[in-house]
Amino acid sequence: MSPDPKTATTVLRNSEDFQSSPIHMRVSMSETTHNTKTAIVYCEGNFAEVDGKTANGLVRHSETYEVLAVIDSKYEGQDSGQILDGVANQIPVLGNLHQVKECQKTLPQTLIYGMAPSSGTLSKDDRKVILDAISLGMNIVIGLHEYLSDDFEIANAASANNVTIRDIRKPKASKDLRLFDGTVASVPALRIALLGTDCAIGKRTTATLLTKALNDIGIRTVLIGTGQTGLMQGARYGVAMDAVPPQYCCGELEGAIIAASESENPKVIIVEGQGALSHPAFCTSAFILRGSQPDAVILQHAPKRVHRCDFPDLPMPSPESEIQLIEAFSDTKVIGLTINHEGMSEIELGACIAAYSRSLDLPVTDPLSRPVSQLLNMVMNAFSGLRYSASTGAV
Repeated sequence: MSPDPKTATTVLRNSEDFQSSPIHMRVSMSETTHNTKTAIVYCEGNFAEVDGKTANGLVRHSETYEVLAVIDSKYEGQDSGQILDGVANQIPVLGNLHQVKECQKTLPQTLIYGMAPSSGTLSKDDRKVILDAISLGMNIVIGLHEYLSDDFEIANAASANNVTIRDIRKPKASKDLRLFDGTVASVPALRIALLGTDCAIGKRTTATLLTKALNDIGIRTVLIGTGQTGLMQGARYGVAMDAVPPQYCCGELEGAIIAASESENPKVIIVEGQGALSHPAFCTSAFILRGSQPDAVILQHAPKRVHRCDFPDLPMPSPESEIQLIEAFSDTKVIGLTINHEGMSEIELGACIAAYSRSLDLPVTDPLSRPVSQLLNMVMNAFSGLRYSASTGAV
């Protein structure tokens, strides 16, 4: 599709889970089931921003929760889908918690804390909102490193109001954690890790899109969640990697992959990435590569991002250098590059995709603004046996 000359120089929207141009938007909300819980997502001051990545992801896709509204006074009265992607989704943005009672016939069952601040802790204002939600009888879901179920005041309030607190990042007791033993190598499913050149760059969104695309053509595929948002969205298998003691990270991920393999008998397992292998502040990518031993890697990159998120003195690596590092660190192969188009015009994006395709000699696409078939073909062309599975309906 040729870009409209009136919009060709418009800079595409930006957030953690990269936004798409309205011209090419292809993401749709998943259908809810009878087990879906109703929820509002609290994201004051951060919706459509990097630190609002949990809210951004939940608005786009959730199998566990039916998101009824987002709270962020900055966008009060607007449609959350319009803000994120230029396409209305009928999920309103409210100014505060108490407006929920005015616009909903029944109070949502759950309040989800939709932010991932670098501090990993709750502010005083946010703490008050949590307590207010509990007083209204709402369950709490939160993914910070500060565990609210261990907080005396909040835990007592939850008990008194008969509501639950779900601390996504709270790990199991050490005695229940699993050490790596190498049995992941015997898993028959093809394993693909979705890594990136930075944190908050859209790895989870691309992994979700790829998982759905493969399942849609009859190739049984399971997504392994490795972070708080993926687990909130409904990933049935996974672990919040950055909350597990390093000694057990590889084993816990290996255990999740084995459980998915044994329970689902998938043809493909997609492993959500975290951080970046080259990023000095994170070690999760190393654990993901070691624990999953992927057959292939797809790399996500944001060409207009100058420095790492929250680290203005750390310049972004090039895709070339990250690919070299991944392939030197692990016995795997990078099979394609996916683009986060934050800050890019449609013309810039098209030129960037063509340039990287030539320089890397790899397929390159933008998963949100280009047909999902391009992402799908990235995998199908690398593993020809999958085409047979798709054409015969084999699982």
